[in-house]
Amino acid sequence: MRTCHGCSLCILSSLCMFSVAVVFMLSVHFCKLMRSSGSNSEFSAQMVELQTKFTRDDQDRPVLTGGFSTGFYVNQFGNSTIRKKTGLSREQKLEQGLARARSSIRRAASRLNLSATVRGDDFDPSGFVYRNPGAFYQSYEEMERRFKVYVYSEGDPPITHDGPCKDIYTIEGRFIHELEHGAGMFRTRDPHRAHVYFLPFSVTWMVKTCGADHFMLACHDWGPHVAKGNPFLYNTSIRILCNANTSEGFNPQKDISLPEIHLYGGNLPSKLLTPPPADAPRPYLAFFAGGVHGPIRPILLHHWKNRDNDLRVYEYLPKELDYYSFMLQSKFCLCPSGHEVASPRIVEAIYAECVPVILSDSYVLPFSDVLRWEAFSIQVDVSEIPRLKEVLSAVSEERYRRFKENLKVVRRHFVLNKPAQRFDVFHMILHSVWLRRININLE
Repeated sequence: MRTCHGCSLCILSSLCMFSVAVVFMLSVHFCKLMRSSGSNSEFSAQMVELQTKFTRDDQDRPVLTGGFSTGFYVNQFGNSTIRKKTGLSREQKLEQGLARARSSIRRAASRLNLSATVRGDDFDPSGFVYRNPGAFYQSYEEMERRFKVYVYSEGDPPITHDGPCKDIYTIEGRFIHELEHGAGMFRTRDPHRAHVYFLPFSVTWMVKTCGADHFMLACHDWGPHVAKGNPFLYNTSIRILCNANTSEGFNPQKDISLPEIHLYGGNLPSKLLTPPPADAPRPYLAFFAGGVHGPIRPILLHHWKNRDNDLRVYEYLPKELDYYSFMLQSKFCLCPSGHEVASPRIVEAIYAECVPVILSDSYVLPFSDVLRWEAFSIQVDVSEIPRLKEVLSAVSEERYRRFKENLKVVRRHFVLNKPAQRFDVFHMILHSVWLRRININLE
């Protein structure tokens, strides 16, 4: 864990207490709205589950259940049918809309001809980077068509409605700013029209100052600990975290892995804006440079630091050498976890079209609901680090070529644009929230 000035345990305790106050403050408004709206408890206190469940009605038809009541059933052909029902509340209408979305995604998932699903835009469903390209594309379209997010207005900057927009926690502030000021089609000022509710506080700014339909976002290492300060938030809300560590309570069925993006000064390094041509020489087999912290990096440096000219491993890169030049000249970029499981090297490697080599335990990779990471990265068990050169040298030229092609496809999903663009990292994060709201797994 990274620490700042003062006793880290005392600061962490104070931080957790402060986060409870912030979350409580932001939650009061929604609770009052639900009480005053007259909506029944079926919708006001309901927690949704990611996995769909089915029971049988009195006519032996499968009825969708599992945390929400939508007034629809799924017939034997897998098509959703909306029952005739009068006097629907706004919440029930929202759920019916989600039922239609689920139905259209299931139909798209079973289509063999993707041209029937994908309209003529810049989405490329080819290759093997998507678990189900038709389902993903249809889900994304449904998200753009229906998804509404309510952002709590309570609180004052810098703790709320603000966050870092440069350096290692860039993603915190950029997401908050884009959702509050740029995401016109998704944000709603009417909480009754919302599918989810965003708690716009920055864990990073909290440190510097010493419900299933609610979500928070944090890239700081202390993000998971902030959520623990409120058991309700920890157990039921959607937590979007860079530190997506299952051994520390990260639950991929409700939580979301956030890519860690390090933008020095708020901008992508110029060398990574346009990677070299596919046939440009990459003389080094693999590259890593970084501090020795956490349980994995000491093992890596013990076996490979300054030991092989093909596998270039440094503790700290000498000043006369350039970090990004090494990435652009290497076939594989080693991405070992440090104090926490996430590393900005993964996204940097994608930008450089240097195949990421994931060296981590218990890390849930970002957007793995949708993306097949094995199509554009390699995961190596920590026990195999002594054999790392052998493992990477065994990758055939044809497999490496496919890795490179697939990196070009997925790059757009990890780019921070201002303003946001379709299928970029901002929209992929929202899509991950959308998936958990509609209870569907794109597999």
